[in-house]
Amino acid sequence: MQATDLSVTDLIRQAAGPSLLAIQPTVDHIPTFWISKEKIQTVLRQMKEEIDRPYKMLYDLTAIDERVRLHREGQPDSDFTVVYHLYSFDRNAYLRFKVPLKEKQLFLPTITPLWRSADWYEREAWDLFGVRFEGHPHLVRILMPRTWEGHPLRKDHPSHGTELGLNMPDPKMIEEQEQLQFRPEEWGLKRQSDGTDFIFLNLGPHHPGTHGVLRVVLQLDGEIILDAVPDIGFHHRGQEKIAERQTWHTYLPYTDRVDYLSGVINNLAYLMGVERLAGIEIPPRAQVIRVMMSELYRITNHLVWLGTFAQDVGQLSPVFYAFNDRERAYAITEAVCGARMHPNWFRMGGTAQDLPIGWEPLFRDFLKYLPSRLDEYEGEILKNRIFKGRTKGIGQTTVDEAIEWGMTGPNLRACGLAWDFRKAHPYSGYDRFEFDIPVGKNGDAYDRAAVRIEEMRQSLRIIDQCVRRMPDGPYKAIHPLATPPPKARTMHDIETLIAHFLNVSWGPVIPPGEALGAIEASKGNNGYYLISDGSTTSYRTRIRTPSFPHMQMLPLLCRGRTISDLIAIFGSVDFVLSDVDR
Repeated sequence: MQATDLSVTDLIRQAAGPSLLAIQPTVDHIPTFWISKEKIQTVLRQMKEEIDRPYKMLYDLTAIDERVRLHREGQPDSDFTVVYHLYSFDRNAYLRFKVPLKEKQLFLPTITPLWRSADWYEREAWDLFGVRFEGHPHLVRILMPRTWEGHPLRKDHPSHGTELGLNMPDPKMIEEQEQLQFRPEEWGLKRQSDGTDFIFLNLGPHHPGTHGVLRVVLQLDGEIILDAVPDIGFHHRGQEKIAERQTWHTYLPYTDRVDYLSGVINNLAYLMGVERLAGIEIPPRAQVIRVMMSELYRITNHLVWLGTFAQDVGQLSPVFYAFNDRERAYAITEAVCGARMHPNWFRMGGTAQDLPIGWEPLFRDFLKYLPSRLDEYEGEILKNRIFKGRTKGIGQTTVDEAIEWGMTGPNLRACGLAWDFRKAHPYSGYDRFEFDIPVGKNGDAYDRAAVRIEEMRQSLRIIDQCVRRMPDGPYKAIHPLATPPPKARTMHDIETLIAHFLNVSWGPVIPPGEALGAIEASKGNNGYYLISDGSTTSYRTRIRTPSFPHMQMLPLLCRGRTISDLIAIFGSVDFVLSDVDR
């Protein structure tokens, strides 16, 4: 992260005037400004449009229920807080704004005229917290059913289904079914000028082309897509609510289930935030192990994507080949982590265990095997004329559009922007590895495929450097919040025994503060914005996933295309619904 940029601070002071309520120091050192709701639109507009090297991306927007929080030194009084994270590619910097709100005046202006991507983020904040954004074009629930009562991320909302007494008698089932009926006017879809309807088609939620439980309502003129409305939330499991009841340590297995195809990469994003809050330094060996395993899981993610994408556009054989190659990678993860898709293997301060005896030949064999297979995939898939016909020029987007909608990762790089957070914001020692950033030119489905295949080659390159340069030393930090005292010492003094007992039974107490842990995950930038209240559990865990903004952008990519093009666009973007819904 970066220290406060004084010129930006001066600009914000000038734009906000007396509405600048406070400048908050944070553990992650992201400049954090409290602005009154009357001026937030003005300040955000200036940051996006009126300064040198502007903050063009709305990285995230969320809220906090502050009503039972204890440690808020130096922060304005508020019952709820709306948080805006911005990002500037020109400055390579984040910026954070906060708006304090009272429970009886829980509203502020929408920023959808400023960022189109704010649409879903504001709907989510309304759905889960009850914050009303005045002027929003369609402020309805997005993750919860429209019949849901209450706002689940409020502190006074139950966190267990048993507390709610959920059941589905016949009248309730009929009501829920009626709520799922499609009414064009509720979705902002317009009729033709003569008053007649276009064709409306439900695609999903159970359709192989949607890669999970996703419903997309298509407005068609013949087979041409005039508009598309993604309907998400079918996979929502309340990950952020669960984090409030789990200890910092016991929440780790839940992160595996967010992007369930990316394994330990999920652990790393979360741990980056926790370790910043706790002030834990990661030993060199642990850093390299983390990089090596993260890149291996990046490859397994891309192999699943490659096989299923080829299948989406009509090729049957590649999915069997790709899954077979993924099994070879999983043979390594089983040997190292003891698990496959959900390894839960990274830990605060490092990893759960050291690398097992015999780990090196497993990686070396894989490094020898996969490059020729990637060459085969390139010939079978990328050079196939039918594949080219189904993907070239389909779902195109520009760099500016991608940034406007919050697109990151391979999808952004396919537009031609060589941006990778492993290089821009090096973490876990990535700055010590040599690798290239693959980019496309046209930002279409074909380029998104080509970029990911080349990314696998670069991941192999990183893994090879890890194998050759693996340092000696501990695989986990010797830090009281990460590692219990040595067992032998607990039999000699009561203080060590107590510390061991409390850390194991209650979990570590993380100092008060807040921090963003953000990484280059397999699908794009994944960030965990964590707030500690000096407790054994997180006060607020915000998960910024890459698939959420990518899903919101899909209507833009498919307008004017055919239904078959839509399936190709879905596959090229690479999302999973657990990463969208959390």
